Amino acid sequence: MRAWWNAREPRERQVLAIGGTLTAVLLVWAFVWHPLQRSRGELRERVQVQRSELQQMRSDATRVAQLRGLGAQAKVERQGKSLLALADATARGAQLANELRRVEPVGPKSVRVSFEGASFDAIADWLEGLARDFGVVATDLSADRAEGNGRVNARVTLEEP
Repeated sequence: MRAWWNAREPRERQVLAIGGTLTAVLLVWAFVWHPLQRSRGELRERVQVQRSELQQMRSDATRVAQLRGLGAQAKVERQGKSLLALADATARGAQLANELRRVEPVGPKSVRVSFEGASFDAIADWLEGLARDFGVVATDLSADRAEGNGRVNARVTLEEP
Protein backbone atom coordinates (compact mmCIF):
# COMPACT_ATOMS: atom_id res chain seq x y z
CA MET A 1 0.00 0.00 0.00
CA ARG A 2 2.85 2.31 0.87
CA ALA A 3 4.57 1.65 -2.46
CA TRP A 4 1.33 2.43 -4.28
CA TRP A 5 0.97 5.69 -2.33
CA ASN A 6 4.56 6.74 -3.02
CA ALA A 7 4.09 5.98 -6.73
CA ARG A 8 1.39 8.70 -6.93
CA GLU A 9 2.33 12.23 -7.84
CA PRO A 10 2.12 14.84 -5.05
CA ARG A 11 -0.97 16.51 -6.57
CA GLU A 12 -2.72 13.13 -6.91
CA ARG A 13 -1.84 12.26 -3.29
CA GLN A 14 -3.31 15.58 -2.17
CA VAL A 15 -6.57 14.92 -4.07
CA LEU A 16 -6.78 11.36 -2.64
CA ALA A 17 -6.11 12.61 0.91
CA ILE A 18 -8.79 15.32 0.67
CA GLY A 19 -11.25 12.85 -0.91
CA GLY A 20 -10.56 10.23 1.76
CA THR A 21 -10.96 12.76 4.56
CA LEU A 22 -14.17 14.09 3.06
CA THR A 23 -15.48 10.53 2.65
CA ALA A 24 -14.61 9.70 6.27
CA VAL A 25 -16.36 12.86 7.52
CA LEU A 26 -19.48 12.10 5.45
CA LEU A 27 -19.57 8.49 6.67
CA VAL A 28 -19.28 9.62 10.31
CA TRP A 29 -22.07 12.14 9.73
CA ALA A 30 -24.32 9.62 7.93
CA PHE A 31 -23.85 6.69 10.29
CA VAL A 32 -23.15 8.36 13.65
CA TRP A 33 -24.04 12.04 13.94
CA HIS A 34 -27.27 12.19 11.92
CA PRO A 35 -28.90 9.13 13.58
CA LEU A 36 -27.98 10.50 17.01
CA GLN A 37 -29.51 13.88 16.21
CA ARG A 38 -32.66 12.27 14.85
CA SER A 39 -32.97 10.04 17.93
CA ARG A 40 -32.42 13.03 20.18
CA GLY A 41 -35.28 14.90 18.47
CA GLU A 42 -37.59 11.89 18.78
CA LEU A 43 -36.71 11.53 22.46
CA ARG A 44 -37.47 15.21 23.05
CA GLU A 45 -40.90 14.75 21.47
CA ARG A 46 -41.57 11.66 23.59
CA VAL A 47 -40.55 13.51 26.73
CA GLN A 48 -42.97 16.33 25.88
CA VAL A 49 -45.80 13.83 25.31
CA GLN A 50 -44.99 12.05 28.56
CA ARG A 51 -44.88 15.33 30.46
CA SER A 52 -48.33 16.24 29.21
CA GLU A 53 -49.59 12.75 30.09
CA LEU A 54 -48.09 13.11 33.57
CA GLN A 55 -49.84 16.44 34.01
CA GLN A 56 -53.13 14.82 32.95
CA MET A 57 -52.55 11.93 35.37
CA ARG A 58 -51.88 14.34 38.22
CA SER A 59 -55.09 16.16 37.39
CA ASP A 60 -56.96 12.86 37.25
CA ALA A 61 -55.43 11.78 40.58
CA THR A 62 -56.70 14.98 42.19
CA ARG A 63 -60.17 14.30 40.79
CA VAL A 64 -60.07 10.69 42.05
CA ALA A 65 -59.11 11.92 45.52
CA GLN A 66 -62.05 14.33 45.46
CA LEU A 67 -64.42 11.57 44.39
CA ARG A 68 -63.10 9.27 47.12
CA GLY A 69 -63.79 12.03 49.59
CA LEU A 70 -67.35 12.23 48.31
CA GLY A 71 -67.69 8.48 48.78
CA ALA A 72 -66.48 8.78 52.36
CA GLN A 73 -68.94 11.62 52.99
CA ALA A 74 -71.71 9.41 51.65
CA LYS A 75 -71.42 7.25 54.80
CA VAL A 76 -73.05 10.10 56.67
CA GLU A 77 -75.90 10.15 54.15
CA ARG A 78 -76.66 6.46 54.75
CA GLN A 79 -78.79 7.40 57.74
CA GLY A 80 -77.04 4.90 59.97
CA LYS A 81 -77.69 1.89 57.72
CA SER A 82 -75.20 -0.92 57.81
CA LEU A 83 -73.69 -2.15 54.58
CA LEU A 84 -76.00 -5.17 54.76
CA ALA A 85 -79.13 -3.00 55.06
CA LEU A 86 -77.84 -0.55 52.45
CA ALA A 87 -77.21 -3.33 49.90
CA ASP A 88 -80.67 -4.79 50.52
CA ALA A 89 -82.50 -1.45 50.34
CA THR A 90 -80.69 -0.19 47.24
CA ALA A 91 -81.10 -3.50 45.39
CA ARG A 92 -84.82 -3.41 46.06
CA GLY A 93 -84.92 0.23 44.95
CA ALA A 94 -83.10 -0.68 41.72
CA GLN A 95 -85.97 -3.00 40.66
CA LEU A 96 -84.03 -6.09 41.70
CA ALA A 97 -86.37 -7.03 44.56
CA ASN A 98 -87.84 -10.10 42.83
CA GLU A 99 -84.42 -11.38 41.77
CA LEU A 100 -82.68 -10.74 45.11
CA ARG A 101 -82.12 -14.08 46.86
CA ARG A 102 -79.66 -13.45 49.66
CA VAL A 103 -77.65 -10.73 51.37
CA GLU A 104 -75.11 -12.09 53.84
CA PRO A 105 -72.17 -10.62 55.71
CA VAL A 106 -68.71 -11.78 54.66
CA GLY A 107 -66.57 -9.61 56.93
CA PRO A 108 -66.76 -6.46 59.03
CA LYS A 109 -66.87 -4.23 55.94
CA SER A 110 -68.14 -6.57 53.23
CA VAL A 111 -71.32 -8.42 52.20
CA ARG A 112 -72.21 -10.90 49.49
CA VAL A 113 -75.40 -10.36 47.49
CA SER A 114 -76.95 -13.13 45.36
CA PHE A 115 -79.39 -12.67 42.49
CA GLU A 116 -81.24 -15.21 40.33
CA GLY A 117 -82.52 -14.36 36.87
CA ALA A 118 -81.69 -10.68 37.25
CA SER A 119 -81.12 -8.24 34.43
CA PHE A 120 -77.37 -7.76 34.00
CA ASP A 121 -77.90 -4.10 33.07
CA ALA A 122 -79.89 -3.51 36.26
CA ILE A 123 -77.10 -5.06 38.35
CA ALA A 124 -74.49 -2.91 36.60
CA ASP A 125 -76.57 0.24 37.19
CA TRP A 126 -77.10 -0.73 40.84
CA LEU A 127 -73.35 -1.26 41.36
CA GLU A 128 -72.55 2.04 39.69
CA GLY A 129 -75.04 3.84 41.93
CA LEU A 130 -73.58 2.25 45.07
CA ALA A 131 -70.07 3.35 44.10
CA ARG A 132 -71.14 6.85 43.10
CA ASP A 133 -73.53 7.61 45.95
CA PHE A 134 -72.07 5.67 48.87
CA GLY A 135 -68.46 4.80 48.00
CA VAL A 136 -69.28 1.08 48.11
CA VAL A 137 -67.36 -0.97 45.55
CA ALA A 138 -67.79 -4.44 44.10
CA THR A 139 -64.64 -6.44 44.80
CA ASP A 140 -65.90 -9.68 43.28
CA LEU A 141 -68.57 -10.35 40.68
CA SER A 142 -69.52 -13.75 39.36
CA ALA A 143 -72.33 -14.13 36.85
CA ASP A 144 -73.74 -17.11 34.94
CA ARG A 145 -76.21 -16.89 32.09
CA ALA A 146 -79.81 -17.51 33.10
CA GLU A 147 -82.92 -18.07 31.03
CA GLY A 148 -84.04 -14.96 29.21
CA ASN A 149 -82.36 -12.27 27.23
CA GLY A 150 -79.76 -10.37 29.32
CA ARG A 151 -80.57 -12.37 32.47
CA VAL A 152 -77.91 -13.71 34.85
CA ASN A 153 -77.51 -15.50 38.14
CA ALA A 154 -74.98 -13.32 39.94
CA ARG A 155 -73.04 -13.16 43.18
CA VAL A 156 -71.49 -9.82 44.13
CA THR A 157 -69.19 -9.06 47.02
CA LEU A 158 -69.44 -5.44 48.16
CA GLU A 159 -66.97 -3.58 50.35
CA GLU A 160 -67.14 -0.17 51.95
CA PRO A 161 -64.02 1.98 52.26
